[in-house]
Amino acid sequence: MIYLSVFTFPDEEMEFDFFLGIKRTCYDSFYPFKVLSRHGFERIDFEPITILYGGNGSGKSTALNVIAEKTGVDRDSLYNKSNFFGHYVDMCGIRLEKDIPQNSRIITSDDVFDYMLNIRYLNEGIDQKREELFDEFLELKYSHFQVKSIADYEQLKKVNTARSKTQSRYVRKHLMDNVREYSNGESAFMYFTEKIQENGLYLLDEPENSLSPKLQIELMKFIEDSARFFDCLFIISTHSPFLLAMNGAKIYDLDENPVDVKRWTELENVRIYYDFFKKYGGDF
Repeated sequence: MIYLSVFTFPDEEMEFDFFLGIKRTCYDSFYPFKVLSRHGFERIDFEPITILYGGNGSGKSTALNVIAEKTGVDRDSLYNKSNFFGHYVDMCGIRLEKDIPQNSRIITSDDVFDYMLNIRYLNEGIDQKREELFDEFLELKYSHFQVKSIADYEQLKKVNTARSKTQSRYVRKHLMDNVREYSNGESAFMYFTEKIQENGLYLLDEPENSLSPKLQIELMKFIEDSARFFDCLFIISTHSPFLLAMNGAKIYDLDENPVDVKRWTELENVRIYYDFFKKYGGDF
């Protein structure tokens, strides 16, 4: 099912015109400007399964979050937006074939982590510590702390950590040592099967995280069936060879300049896996 047929991002000329019109002042970042345009990524034409492939920093997660904001789909975890995020989204274009269903959503690694951590809270009774860290995060992130002496150095590090991370990542960093470690793959897989329903637009940001190869294959089959039989449209950022191999998937290679549509067997990440196993094929 095609709910969203086309999405366009501003090109370099549009971005240049925008910067000419803004008040000249100091900003920490112009994100997400200059992320996608540097590789000429200006348009996506969607299939029932569309994949954004690329290495770290390629912009695949940026594109996914921009699409989520423009389409207004639900999300569980808050997304840290820059001063220019709204301006950038306003400059994007969208073409709909049908209204986007209300149960549509973006699912990020933070969402999956929060879900797994909530299960741990129930199992290990550390809810109070979690709430304390949430409060600590908010207090640090929005404080007006100033260094007055060397004694303030440790507090400064905490403030900088809070300001540079999302709430989920801050809690993850400070809570993991208090939580018993065990496999989270089945919990993560269950999260996807609970959240993905019939007739929806689903944006998945690196869903392979926390999943074993076996569960990645299970997720691949689940996505294929949901797109084929249950009228779901998927936009996925990934570099998992198992997900890249999905039947009928249209893959945009964000490592190319300009961005190009590729077969999964042409992608660098997949070729590395292929060459590695071919080299050691005799050991099997």
